[in-house]
Amino acid sequence: MDLAIGDPARPRPAPDGAPQGDGTTPEPPGSEAPDPVGLHGRWLTAYTVGLALAVVVGVVLRFWTRSALWLDEALTVDIAKLPLHDLRAALRRDGAPPLYYVLLHFWMRLFGTSDLAVRSLSGLLSVVTLPVAWFAARRFAGRSVTWVVLALLASAPFAIYYATEARMYALVMLLTACGVLAALRALASPRPGNLIAVAVVTAALLYTQYWAVYLVGTFGLCLLWQQRRRVAADARTRARWTLGGVAVGCVAFLPWVPTFVFQSQHTGTPWAAPPNFAAIISSVTGFADNQATLSTGGSNQGRLLALCYFLLAFLALFGLAKDRWHIELDIRTRPRGRGMSFLVVATLVAAVAGGIIDRSAFSPRYAAVVFVPLLLLVGMGTLTLIDARVRNGLMAVATLAGLALSVENVWTQRTQATQVAAVLSAHAKPGDVLAYCPDQLGPSVYRLTSSEHLDQLTFPRGTSPAFVNWIDYKQTVQHASPAAFARLLEERAGTTHQIWLVWAPGYQAFGTRCERIASALLDAPGYGGHQWVNLKPNKYYEPMQLTQFAPPATSPTAPGSAAP
Repeated sequence: MDLAIGDPARPRPAPDGAPQGDGTTPEPPGSEAPDPVGLHGRWLTAYTVGLALAVVVGVVLRFWTRSALWLDEALTVDIAKLPLHDLRAALRRDGAPPLYYVLLHFWMRLFGTSDLAVRSLSGLLSVVTLPVAWFAARRFAGRSVTWVVLALLASAPFAIYYATEARMYALVMLLTACGVLAALRALASPRPGNLIAVAVVTAALLYTQYWAVYLVGTFGLCLLWQQRRRVAADARTRARWTLGGVAVGCVAFLPWVPTFVFQSQHTGTPWAAPPNFAAIISSVTGFADNQATLSTGGSNQGRLLALCYFLLAFLALFGLAKDRWHIELDIRTRPRGRGMSFLVVATLVAAVAGGIIDRSAFSPRYAAVVFVPLLLLVGMGTLTLIDARVRNGLMAVATLAGLALSVENVWTQRTQATQVAAVLSAHAKPGDVLAYCPDQLGPSVYRLTSSEHLDQLTFPRGTSPAFVNWIDYKQTVQHASPAAFARLLEERAGTTHQIWLVWAPGYQAFGTRCERIASALLDAPGYGGHQWVNLKPNKYYEPMQLTQFAPPATSPTAPGSAAP
């Protein structure tokens, strides 16, 4: 693995229109193409205007969605609202590291807690990622790649979606881009400033998302391997200093390790099944589609974009351009692509293997730690496309496909909570009991109904819907009694208040418990049940339904079908 790709003495891409070399004989320094686009006159003007429009549209889309906050976002906001001295205890129950929550805490103090305000932090972080990735691409593979990476990142549905979500993944992508740039600079010149940057980014990544453990570990292994290779002593020295910067960043994470250990033993990800190694492919296909609709099978535009990613990343590692129309495959791999390819693939393999071992869930969003490195590989793969028309045409297809998918994010509703909250606002009375099964439906609805003066509680713990306590979650669900919870709701409602149940079937570990709560209330003497909101899993990422149960002293006011 060649890690010294940031070294100015390393080979640079050959000029556009010239062969790239055989991967063993370095091209002379300074041979980079003076014109990375390969176009002239009107075509160059059209390319420049198109690229500028793509970036502008991508930036606008990073701040534009009509959806209400769903579970993860609403829960994140509720935790970030807490005083900082309560943050560690709250995150022990939640299972996440603290950096994004701290940033969001101060952000909300400045800009408020509206949907636009809390999401704009992610939007800003995502916009800042664009120039950082540009500089990282220039150092990684030269000026010919920078504009490709900028266009792909600006239009990427994965990046745009998480720019409009109040979660930590936009911060992860920014820190990863900073990390690539810092590592390449340190490997080229291990000055104190570069090494401090490596240490700071390493620590920040670990404090932002736990999958960064796999990324940092893989990069550390690459640097250790560099010590054993027969390379120049200067290269080994630079790798050793860079490894020292990584180690300092890991040491800075030590104060959080006790909390991390507790979370790994008691929280985990109990809301989904463990992954298999097909999740490695799912990560890349997940990068190329609309995240809110990915669970329904994906889209044709997403499949096209994923194909571009796979093809160009493959060419970055194995492709050798011979002329304008011929590309040879070198199974020895291209030296310039080995380190980054290993970083992406080994991180995903280690993360999925870790999930299988400790039976934690997988989601494509966790792979955000390798999204920017993958795009750098994709950008480098375009160097094998010497013909400017082919290269720019393929980038136009990928960019347009990404923007087409991202536009859907403007109107796609992630949660059915707005529909539920509208009914409650119109028909629920102060003092009515509002229950949730599972409790995971609570944060998004509670955010919209907290001012309605309802008595709100959740199954299985009977706690406030503002938070979800993930500690020993599966065991808690399995020991909770649906019948006892239904009786508790009846007692709290008495004979003068109605019971409103927000619920959904099919949640991991719940079995038919939510259905049994609804049935127990429907079977209670004198009660009548009416369905206000029906479950729409094909339309919403977080679907839910609302059933009204009227006590004996009142009469149902809601038209609709009886609850099950």
